[in-house]
Amino acid sequence: MATSMENFGTLEYVLDKYSKIWSWKITGQRAVSMISRLVPEAWYGENIDEVIIPDSVESVKQIKLIMDRYPLEILSKSAWQRKIVKTYTPKPALPPIKYNLHRAKAGEQFRGKLLNFQKEGLDFLLKSSGNALLADEMGLGKTVQTLSYVATEKQTFPVLVVAPLVTLNNWEREISKFMKKKSRNGRIIESESSTSTIIRTGKSKDLPITDFYIINYELLYKRLSDLSKLNIRTIVCDEVHNLRSKTTQKYKAVKKLAALPSLSYRIGLSGTPIFNRGSEIWPIVDILRPGLLGSFKEFCEYFCYVNEKGKAIVLENKRASLRNELQKHVMLRRKKSDVLKELKDKVRYKEVIDADTDYYFGELGKIWTKLEEEQKNAETAFDKSASYQRAIQSERQIAGVAKLPHVINFVKNIMEIEESVVVFCHHKVIHKLLHDSLEEFSPVSIIGGQSDKFRQEQIDKFQRGESKLMIAGLRAGNVGINLTRAKYVIFAELDWSPAIHRQAEDRLHRIGQKNTVFAYYLIGNGTLDDHVANILVDKSYEIDSIMDETADTYENKDKAELILAQIHDKIRSK
Repeated sequence: MATSMENFGTLEYVLDKYSKIWSWKITGQRAVSMISRLVPEAWYGENIDEVIIPDSVESVKQIKLIMDRYPLEILSKSAWQRKIVKTYTPKPALPPIKYNLHRAKAGEQFRGKLLNFQKEGLDFLLKSSGNALLADEMGLGKTVQTLSYVATEKQTFPVLVVAPLVTLNNWEREISKFMKKKSRNGRIIESESSTSTIIRTGKSKDLPITDFYIINYELLYKRLSDLSKLNIRTIVCDEVHNLRSKTTQKYKAVKKLAALPSLSYRIGLSGTPIFNRGSEIWPIVDILRPGLLGSFKEFCEYFCYVNEKGKAIVLENKRASLRNELQKHVMLRRKKSDVLKELKDKVRYKEVIDADTDYYFGELGKIWTKLEEEQKNAETAFDKSASYQRAIQSERQIAGVAKLPHVINFVKNIMEIEESVVVFCHHKVIHKLLHDSLEEFSPVSIIGGQSDKFRQEQIDKFQRGESKLMIAGLRAGNVGINLTRAKYVIFAELDWSPAIHRQAEDRLHRIGQKNTVFAYYLIGNGTLDDHVANILVDKSYEIDSIMDETADTYENKDKAELILAQIHDKIRSK
């Protein structure tokens, strides 16, 4: 059984004051007790719950073996990574699952044309009996593959599509484009499209008879009773990572619908099913293939440890095993580099830029003064947590403001060579400041609260080249849009989740993109950005270890610096 990291111990690389040699210092009652029994070379440190281990190849191996089962909090991450690479050879990962997929032919009701890898996706769904997670990277046509399956499998109608609000209209368009109408006697009507109804209100009322019902996650629980009467045969959960928490209303609503006697097919779609930590995959799989990973308790006991914040983290030595289990039974995952050989690279680079630290620390002092007062007056644990979260959100915003002049200068430098650029930010205040400061470029915008019509007009204007600058909210512009006109994406602010950034990058890096995509993460020096960037790297490592055989990198320094040098050179030559 995996053991909690909480109260277990820490690991630090230090210069021992007595022996004068570099050593590993381990603290924590439980950790010291175990290490002192298992590592003969260890001696007690200055404090009662502290032990010192001289640095050596064997010591590192012994510590690593213990940490596979009882993880320590690593305080000297860079030193540990350096040492572990040199001294410890991990067990070879399980061989990846090799799919035995064929190029299936879509049924007569489908009027589209599938690429070869999409035909293999159809074959996977057919072999999975429609209970599967289609986890292809974004931009590979998961919607089209799903519709081809619905048109091919027997007795799939009516279909319930559950999706984010911003993608509802797109689903309606895709259904109209790719799905032919089938009459009651089974005859295909070539000239007509399958019928669909978008459910836009939470008020209970009878729904019309149609082929597809389309609803957003937030309304689902309100219309649960109405939907339960429709004899739904197929449920498609688009951006299924919305169900990664088993305590939410939307998860509970989907769980109930997925268990209806009439339901035969359960399909989840997401290029980023894991947003923050590996344990988020369990609720998703439990809807698509109930029982495959056991109960959540059983899953955690076998695959996870619990960190100091109470979050279940998949053990490093269990990640390949979990990936194989998913691929063997429920998940198809293809990367763009696997199937789109004509698609150019995606290059990420962290660019550290200046920030107004006087402003930043001045405002930070006000935030924490206010927080101390709120914490003192808080009546419940919930009040304390809420005030802390508000403080963190405020600090993120002032970090964005502190580096804003340098972000604007960075964007202008790229705009000077007349390239189309997408800039992502998080806060509405930052969005407005960017828009006002870059007004000379006539930017278009995507931000929360826009109507579907206006949002699409902004996207179309950018894609036609009528505007060369798009300013988009990170959470508003990360799904359901195509921005292949641009090859530069700039993150003016950072999100806590790697998946949000990847979704945003892949608005550009998808079918139709003819250039290498360059993604620049602008890190405000001396601000909260440093901490957020480190968290993103740590989370990405866990996610990539589970989802993919090889990990994505957040940096390809040579390529990224080369393009920056080219940009600056062109500007100077004008």
